[in-house]
Amino acid sequence: MIEVLVVDDDTRVARINAAYVEKVPGFHVAGEAHSAAQALLRLEALPHVDLVLMDHYLPDETGLTVVQEMRRRGHQTDVIMVTAARDVSTVQAAMRQGALQYLVKPFAFAGLRAKLEAYAQLRLTLDGGGEAEQAEVDRIFGALSTTSEPSLPKGHSPTTAELVRRSLMNAEGPLSAQEIAERTGVSRQTAQRYLKLLERTGRARLTLKYGDAGRPEHRYVWATRA
Repeated sequence: MIEVLVVDDDTRVARINAAYVEKVPGFHVAGEAHSAAQALLRLEALPHVDLVLMDHYLPDETGLTVVQEMRRRGHQTDVIMVTAARDVSTVQAAMRQGALQYLVKPFAFAGLRAKLEAYAQLRLTLDGGGEAEQAEVDRIFGALSTTSEPSLPKGHSPTTAELVRRSLMNAEGPLSAQEIAERTGVSRQTAQRYLKLLERTGRARLTLKYGDAGRPEHRYVWATRA
């Protein structure tokens, strides 16, 4: 599980953001903080936090000041800014201080979900270690450059895409196109088409199940579970 610290001065907003995080498979809210001082205390008390969702407007310091202090103390925890601050100077400062992404309030669940899913995919790539060719480096640096709702190719239905995506996310293990079809009510061919799309965009991973004879069965698993 990817452990997340949610930092926001508004306790209600913090609860909403935490609930959003918990809805994304592979993520767990380790704690909340409502000020800069609380955020630093939480980081000391929760040494296994992987990601901080950082508000900028805090009652005692700015979120970027917290990030600076985190780095000074040796915390290499990843940061995604989640804030109403829209001025370019703040965005630029966040980039220079190592924030991986910047999500502007207000936003819908889909916006945060896209950032978290892209972050999970980035973690999978980086955890593999080893050396990277230029194409792999480009993919790593572009991993979080996602839109909230990726555009679908012509002929694809957003409703069907959401049905297939949800079925795969909620599954406890890999599923075949036939199993997806049974869960969503679409044909096996349609399920296969949307599963291949999820695979091409990096949201699903293809696994193979070998039987006693014949071709292996193609099965798909949501990327954060691969």
